[in-house]
Amino acid sequence: MEDPGGSEQSAHGGWTLPYWNDDVARFKYDELFAGDALLLGRATYEGFAKAWPTMKDDQGFADRMNSIPKYVVSRTLGNPTWNNTKSIRVNAKEEVLKLKAGEGRDILVFGSARLVHGLTRAGLVDEYRFLVYPVVLAHGKRIFEGEHYQKLNLLEARQLGQVTLLRYELAANAIGP
Repeated sequence: MEDPGGSEQSAHGGWTLPYWNDDVARFKYDELFAGDALLLGRATYEGFAKAWPTMKDDQGFADRMNSIPKYVVSRTLGNPTWNNTKSIRVNAKEEVLKLKAGEGRDILVFGSARLVHGLTRAGLVDEYRFLVYPVVLAHGKRIFEGEHYQKLNLLEARQLGQVTLLRYELAANAIGP
């Protein structure tokens, strides 16, 4: 999951770009517009906050990214400047539980490897949505870390060109040692 768009200047950044297509774009569009909020880690937030405010597109994706409520989990981020962003500096688990208890639809997490690790350990993930690309990165950030076991139920599997969408929900008693 490291540097899919190439913004971090890692050795293999931008590995998703050759596979971007109308089906992937439609999925990401539908996903964003079905969500009520973004939950981001500091590094992802900083990259997004630098890029998105100046973007424009005819479909309204950029407007949605800029207007959707955003929550950044970080102990080090100062005052977030990107439109409609709040910082979660302490008690992240409790704050995320409050967000999940509120009315609305999906809370989306894009990137944010360390945040995903923490959410997974805290049992706060309801669904995983993986876009699987025909690329193998032998190093870098990973979505799962350490000894990890979760039982998942497949909700959807769909081809988006050469990219495969896999959606899983956590099964009952899903997290193990």
